[in-house]
Amino acid sequence: MLIFLGPSGAISKDAKPVKNSLLFDIIHKEKVIGSLKASKTIKDSKAHYHSVTSISTRIIKEIDVNYMFNVTYEDKKLMRANVLIDVNDKPYADILTNWEIDYYQISKNDKKELVVEEEINYATILLYFNEPINVKRCYSEQDGSFNTIEVLGNHSYKKINSKNHENIYYYKNGFLEKAEINGGLVKFDIVAQK
Repeated sequence: MLIFLGPSGAISKDAKPVKNSLLFDIIHKEKVIGSLKASKTIKDSKAHYHSVTSISTRIIKEIDVNYMFNVTYEDKKLMRANVLIDVNDKPYADILTNWEIDYYQISKNDKKELVVEEEINYATILLYFNEPINVKRCYSEQDGSFNTIEVLGNHSYKKINSKNHENIYYYKNGFLEKAEINGGLVKFDIVAQK
């Protein structure tokens, strides 16, 4: 339990939130094609994670993809995750995972799709902030599935998603340094800015 002292030295229940922000470059064929900004804000027993990813590249034609994640944990349990994806400034997907007393309701584009009854303690967004030590799988807020995590050694991990795409994550001193992402149509790296 943390106790915060106010300006007069008295105990304060109104502790200010603690915020941690990260910035990554998205690189494809040695060229920066986008950015990923992620933040973690902790207040009391709640942790709120937010990330915005913007990618602009040319595959067959120009494509702009934007991902926005809003994820809330309470007492280390996922309570709510919302992922919005736009492609070329048009809504593409809206995925919501919401804790409903004793199960998670997963909705895609406002349609109830799945129910997950087991508690979710590690979702994909945490990979930006926490090395997945002793974590065997993580929940994908983007598609409502569970991904496998394999230890590769030397603080690197392989995440295998529901489409069998493999992403490799590299950590240094517990922080994500680089990730090799297989996005299906395009492969790219996420590299932490120094």
